[in-house]
Amino acid sequence: MNAPFRQRDVAALHGTLHLFAFFHLNIMFSSIAEEQRAEVIRRCYWPLLDLAAEHGPIGIEATGYTLEVIDALDPEWIGRCRALIATGKVELIGSGYAQLIGPLVPARVSEENLRIGNRVYKNLLGVQPSLALVNEQAYSAGLVGLYLDAGYRALLMDWDNPGAQHPEWPRETRYLPQQAVGSDGRAIDLIWTNTVAFQKLQRFAHGDIALDDYAGYVRTQLAKTDRALCLYASDVEIFDFRPGRYKTEEKIADTGEWNMLARAFARLAQEKEFAFVAPSDVLSLTDTRDARQKLHLESAACPVPVKKQRKYALARWAVTGRDDIAINAACQRIHDGLVARNADAAAWKDLCYLWSSDFRTHITDARWTEFCTQLREAESKYASPPPCGEVEICTSQISGGGMDLPPHPDRYALRSHAVTTRPHKGEAIADRYVDIETPTLKARLDRRRGLAIESLHFAGHPAPVVGGLRHGHFDDIALQADWYTGDCVFEAPGEHKITDLEWCEAHAWKDDDGDVVAQGVIATPLGPIRKTLRFGSRAPRVDFDITFDWTEWGRGALRMGHFTLLPGAFEWAKLSLTTHNGGKEAETFSLNGHAVDHGAAVSFLVSSSHGIGMTEGWAELGDDNTRVRIDVDRATAPLLGLLTHRRAAGSVFCQLQLSALELDETRKPCAFVNGARRFRFGISAA
Repeated sequence: MNAPFRQRDVAALHGTLHLFAFFHLNIMFSSIAEEQRAEVIRRCYWPLLDLAAEHGPIGIEATGYTLEVIDALDPEWIGRCRALIATGKVELIGSGYAQLIGPLVPARVSEENLRIGNRVYKNLLGVQPSLALVNEQAYSAGLVGLYLDAGYRALLMDWDNPGAQHPEWPRETRYLPQQAVGSDGRAIDLIWTNTVAFQKLQRFAHGDIALDDYAGYVRTQLAKTDRALCLYASDVEIFDFRPGRYKTEEKIADTGEWNMLARAFARLAQEKEFAFVAPSDVLSLTDTRDARQKLHLESAACPVPVKKQRKYALARWAVTGRDDIAINAACQRIHDGLVARNADAAAWKDLCYLWSSDFRTHITDARWTEFCTQLREAESKYASPPPCGEVEICTSQISGGGMDLPPHPDRYALRSHAVTTRPHKGEAIADRYVDIETPTLKARLDRRRGLAIESLHFAGHPAPVVGGLRHGHFDDIALQADWYTGDCVFEAPGEHKITDLEWCEAHAWKDDDGDVVAQGVIATPLGPIRKTLRFGSRAPRVDFDITFDWTEWGRGALRMGHFTLLPGAFEWAKLSLTTHNGGKEAETFSLNGHAVDHGAAVSFLVSSSHGIGMTEGWAELGDDNTRVRIDVDRATAPLLGLLTHRRAAGSVFCQLQLSALELDETRKPCAFVNGARRFRFGISAA
């Protein structure tokens, strides 16, 4: 039984607690079947309007797509909502046409999503909202300018995760309107939501806590000065409705959960220290020094804050789900095709729908099948073709490997007839290292470690910049391992780690353009990994083309690249990371003084904590004088960037991994693309 909250002495308190709430409508809710939508409107959306009519003002946030579906199934709801907006009982909050994850898509997609959404809001409800909810509360500084340009005045964003990353913020920051500074230097007004507060209201509505306990919790938020508290900022489809797909679903309260919500609002309205306001009214609470601070919500450790508990990492919509990496690649190809042909709004509307977050989480079997059909049709209609081409390549059998080198599609014409043999275990290894030199770079590859890069020195740099760090390099037990560049690692729960760090039977040659090409195959328990590395002769660049001939893609984490900076090549105090997380302008994160570990597991079920979207296909690492650029071919596979940075005694460890697969509770392997998987990325002097 929950202990009641201790009542505070409010006699000395004279501030008003301004209470507001808004409800998130999402007819695309991943676990709701399409045939249940009319029931959702009846059981959830209509009672919400009744609640607003009696206890408003209340905010309603919905995507344009959700409103279109409601209009098609129950146009009277649209009319009633429009009337309540006109009387001030409802405040409309926008989010775009579709609920897509801004930090994972190119800026043009978010631009079109906001523009089309505004058009739907105006057409159906007669207004264009001034407040916006960041979709899934996945925020990046690059999104600020896009919302401003779309006409939005303020954003609603979760406090808890940005607040946890910024302990230097004053205590009252969480209770007052602020400003979020974007990557272009502009700022947008900011209203905080509160995870604990909305979960308290959910628990009361579901019968988990008593009304006195709930009201007692809200009273603990009172202070001597005025504050604002968001009572609710989450799904509406969880009240008096259950999709019936999960064994852990709460039983619907006998008293009716909408009745419980009305009781809670009525109880709070009786308190003289409380005042119910519309969400936008919070922006007027500026009579204190802690209001309207210009804040950077992002940080190197958490470049893209998201909603609620830490299980909601950016990987959730990037590289988990049924086959997120493949469907995101298809969407990227559609995007590239739309840009190339200067497509109309209807085509962009299709793409926004296909990039919806709900297709990437707990989607039902029937909806997944339908979505795959829709995505393939759209790709056939709009997409730019992925990179491909005829390749000539040696297919002589590798001694000791027991496999052939199969034809490998690539844009280059690769030719070689050199085949090396594998030494017996225990013998001295002759020619373990392969030294490569072109006019623009020098590199050493380790054939015993699957063509991992031992060192890479670009022309114009005073020393090698990335490579390997041997066991014992760091005087820190947590870093006592061998660190590589260019390798691949797959880890699955309860299974041995699978890597390409094995002896590699390789070919190396110079092509007609002067580039040096190295190619090899590494056998693994899941199937062979084929690697092609191209070392540029005209530009200081190395391109990786890796194919996994694996028949099974289960639950686990697959990371590659592992670009490890060599500490001696950089001024540690000036290291920074630059990339795009959904915006037009790049974002730069200073690394000095920051411990960063995006790839750290949250739990046994969630394999990564944070990440970078690299939405324009690149990220840069380095100091003021020496920088490297990592490029990703997003049309082949939009890999998620995972940065690690930490000081160790007398050194620094800085590595950027590229993730193709992570683990969380949404991971349910069901391939959009069958067969081998291909990944293309590169590193160059910036």
